Amino acid sequence: MYRLLALNIDGTILNNQGRLTKETKEAIDYVKDKGVYVTVVTNRHFSSAKKIAKTLRLHKNQLITHSGAFIASNVDKPAYERRISENKTFNLVQVLENFDCHTRILHEKFSLGNRVKIHNQVMAKAVLKSNEPLFYPIQFVESLGETLRDNPVSAPKIELYFQSQYEKEQAERTIASAFDIEWISYPNEPRAYIVEKGTSKEHGVYHVATQLGISLEEVVAIGNCYDDLGLVESVGLGVAMGNAPDKVKKAAGWVTRSNNENGVAYMVKELFRKQHRIGYLEKIGSLDKH
Repeated sequence: MYRLLALNIDGTILNNQGRLTKETKEAIDYVKDKGVYVTVVTNRHFSSAKKIAKTLRLHKNQLITHSGAFIASNVDKPAYERRISENKTFNLVQVLENFDCHTRILHEKFSLGNRVKIHNQVMAKAVLKSNEPLFYPIQFVESLGETLRDNPVSAPKIELYFQSQYEKEQAERTIASAFDIEWISYPNEPRAYIVEKGTSKEHGVYHVATQLGISLEEVVAIGNCYDDLGLVESVGLGVAMGNAPDKVKKAAGWVTRSNNENGVAYMVKELFRKQHRIGYLEKIGSLDKH
């Protein structure tokens, strides 16, 4: 019996146009009606994830955001947070300013980035997202180091967009040798992100499940990205989207259709149609004990 469903957002519940399909919404309503707790587990910041969660009527649930560093249903009352300290954030930025990259500090209430021109058009679109919530301020400054010196920030996450793969590899070697952090890199892409040591999507799901009294064996998680690998491997049923990298697919217990083929809707209805409502199963279990 599965009691918790954790869903990645980009490339999983959203199609390539960044939209939620009717089929996906219906599938999530279907599994909620079974009594299953549904959450999102995402690289997005909290405000962005909350916007998606409201559409799915999940906004009252604990949302696992900032790659597992910030978990909350209310931005002012986090259930869990693991931040990069103000001092470490400042020192990281000081080192990163020696490289040709756009550095973006993602706080749960605002974003702060440096004004570095991104020549790669794909990277530029990723940095200047047009669908950010209106209540999430985004500020670009000439020098992040000087800004942080006057206004320190303890960040859940730092996103990095490099001008080249080579520049990214150089920065990774430098940062890894000097700081005790998690550096998560996207293979074959000049981007990466930094979170505090021990932060991961799988740890975020573990935290939410534990708070609900649910074991990892009772969790289904669906992902499509490289950093979903640990999550897919750690839960009772790890599911890879059809558009996921081969490494994630090989680790999964189920490979569903792609995000453009309603892979979440297909998998969820196939799996949960065989499961009775949790309340009914618990009632039967209680009767069996007597």
